[in-house]
Amino acid sequence: MGGLSLKVAERSLSMGGKPVHITPKMCALLQVLMANRGKVLTRQFLMEKVWETSYMGDTRTLDVHIHMLRKVLGDDSRKQVYLHTVRGLGYRFDIPDV
Repeated sequence: MGGLSLKVAERSLSMGGKPVHITPKMCALLQVLMANRGKVLTRQFLMEKVWETSYMGDTRTLDVHIHMLRKVLGDDSRKQVYLHTVRGLGYRFDIPDV
């Protein structure tokens, strides 16, 4: 998708054919985001799918993992290419126009 290749079984990501290191949780998070491309996913949905919990008392874990994914993907808060923050709702994964 858009120059990204995620191999879930191997927990590996490549961008433009080059391998990129990601953690197992980053892989799981990216898998959920990519599987729901174009859809806004709530923070609660992501916590339930990736961390298998409905506890929302401390969501810094999700914030940190989103930040790390953005860094790996070359996104940042001002230039959101793959991971888009939808204020008050959650996150959306998109493929950039080529």
